[in-house]
Formats: sequence, structure tokens, C-alpha cells
Amino acid sequence: MVEMELAYDNLGSRLRRIGPVELTYGTLGIRPQTVGSWELEYDRLGTRLRSVGGVAVEYGALGGNCQALGVWQLEYDFLSDHPHQIGPYDLTYDHLGSRLRTVGRVELDYGLLGTRPTAVRYPGGTLPDDDLLALYLALYLQEERLRG
Repeated sequence: MVEMELAYDNLGSRLRRIGPVELTYGTLGIRPQTVGSWELEYDRLGTRLRSVGGVAVEYGALGGNCQALGVWQLEYDFLSDHPHQIGPYDLTYDHLGSRLRTVGRVELDYGLLGTRPTAVRYPGGTLPDDDLLALYLALYLQEERLRG
């Protein structure tokens, strides 16, 4: 298993790196502008993610939960806003349902009593782009849910 650190800014509020992949932010922005070479686009108010590297993010008709990332459909638990599937990737949560534990074959580790993941582990040498894309979307959706 290969382990990669998830690095945050000095205040611990903004994700800055997923292993070697850097996230960049605007001057005063709370939302990332890029993930590695992928440009992120938001709606006009800057509150909803609309695309990742040119791959469209779609929402429900009434603007509810994220429904699709490109051709990947998202599926949610019956009584919650936790996605349990992003395309071919199964998502699992801890027994209380508050912390994301896996995105496909990628496992997330949390610090002691932490609400944010501090590292990811996965089999193999480098994290494929599709795995990174699903991981980023899952982390984004979890952060949005925590912001409420």
C-alpha cells in the first residue's frame, strides 16, 4: 500500500495537497481554483462546483445533491445526503456515518479525533487520474456537507 499525505494550510481549513497534487486558491478564496492541472469552475455565485478539468458536475432539478460527474452517476443513501457511489467507485463511511473511509480502493486515514482526513492509502505506485477525480469529488462533497 502506498500512503500519501493530505496537507492543509496553516489554519488547517483548506486542503492544499493530495500527495504530490497541489490545490491552488484565489487570493482571498475559500474554494480551490485548481487540483493539479485540472481547473475548477463554480457557478456565478461561486458556491457550487460546476466542472473539474472540463468534466461537468450536475445537480438535481431543484438544486439538491450532486447527481453526476461527467458520465458517472452518483447514488445516495436512502435517508441521508451521503453519496455511496460515484460512478464505479463505492464510498464507505465509519459506523456513525460522519467520516468517509473509502473511495473505491482508496482508504482515508484521520488523525486522532479528527474530522478531516490526514492521509490516503491505495494499492499500486501512482494514483490514477480517475481515482484522484473520484477522491477529490468525495472530499469536496464531504466538506460541503460539513459546512452545512
